[in-house]
Amino acid sequence: MPRSLPLFLQRVSLAAVLGFLVVTAANADNWPQWRGPTFNGISTEKNLPVEWSPKKNVAWKLKLPGPAGASPVVWGDRIFLTSVAGDEKNELVLICVSTSGKELWRRTVGTGNRRVRRDEGNMASPSPTTDGKHVWAMMGTGHVACYDMNGKQIWKLNLQDRYGRFRIAFGMASTPILSDGRLLFQLIHGDGKASTQEAIVVAVNAATGKPLWKTERVTGASNENEHSYASPILYKNAKRTLFITHGADYTIAYDPKDGKEIWRCGGLNPQNDPNIRYHPTLRFVASPAAVAGMLIIPTAKHREVYAVNPDLRGDLTNRKEAHLWKLPRDTPDVPSPLIHDGLVYLCRENGNLMCVDAKTGKLLYTKRTSRGRHRASPAYADGKIYLTSRDGKITVVKAGREFKILAINNMAETITASPAISNGTIYLRSWEHLWAIR
Repeated sequence: MPRSLPLFLQRVSLAAVLGFLVVTAANADNWPQWRGPTFNGISTEKNLPVEWSPKKNVAWKLKLPGPAGASPVVWGDRIFLTSVAGDEKNELVLICVSTSGKELWRRTVGTGNRRVRRDEGNMASPSPTTDGKHVWAMMGTGHVACYDMNGKQIWKLNLQDRYGRFRIAFGMASTPILSDGRLLFQLIHGDGKASTQEAIVVAVNAATGKPLWKTERVTGASNENEHSYASPILYKNAKRTLFITHGADYTIAYDPKDGKEIWRCGGLNPQNDPNIRYHPTLRFVASPAAVAGMLIIPTAKHREVYAVNPDLRGDLTNRKEAHLWKLPRDTPDVPSPLIHDGLVYLCRENGNLMCVDAKTGKLLYTKRTSRGRHRASPAYADGKIYLTSRDGKITVVKAGREFKILAINNMAETITASPAISNGTIYLRSWEHLWAIR
């Protein structure tokens, strides 16, 4: 049963809250990485369109060289996105586009594309990351490259050459993240044998690509659960920054400075519980989301959603003070959670939207939106939640405790990428085009 937040969380220090808000405000006009400034899908933009179509409220659209599920990122007047391209679409490229819709440059990061799960994805699934001076792109093949804003290559490497071959069924889809000059990767994979641990977390120097640290991520997961398709996030409070990774039956937080483990949370797929059968295919795709004092952890395949306190240390698995509340079922399988204004929004793959009170864990509603498969994660801006389905329909829902659909906008193109919001514009990346909606 959901429990109220403990007293210490009700009295989260003003410094912690302000620190989190400062990070948000500093990047409010930019969308520097997957899911925006705080990895939560939150934008501070105002006066965005509610209704649009391929012919209404479209500032421009740009034809893309191939499909991909990677989200665009935006800094200033430049947009970056990864894609497949070239003859038989074997090349894996990073594209720079102006906010007026003109392609400025294109660079080949690697080759060796392959499609996975029929047409669910390819090797251009990880999203780029930028700090306004450089942009970093990773591909599912392990190719990683750094460029300046004008497309000059700074460095390039292949993670598989450095750290070993990826053994992951549907490709390495995890997006790297930037933290204080370090580029951080979670590489959670294996060959399905319980005796083999292939999972590692690593950091490289963002300016040079040189290795900084590597930590083995040992969890005891087996079968398909050794493979994670989630992306890591950063969590910041007044005292520290955490590199939070998700997969192989555990959510684990590390110090991004040296790779030391700070805490781990198991029980997401219990391994040695005589009363619970171990699930052999509970691989994680949706990433966690965080606000000050709270981390929302999704699992997979209609199972639990957990709210935990990320400000602790050690093994959180069975610690009552670490677990704030739990939903017993109906986790999103692919879309990541969104947290805003005391509410948690969970978009399930079938388009059902769940709204949960962040303090108590009480389910406020579960309502149906578009019935297409939802692969993109939800975004928030100006009192509205944007939900994107694979068939190109974007449902706009009024934020708050009462459910209300404001519009369903049909772009009539396949969309699996999460939206980016910057400078009064919603950027939608379909398999065919990059769209600017404003």
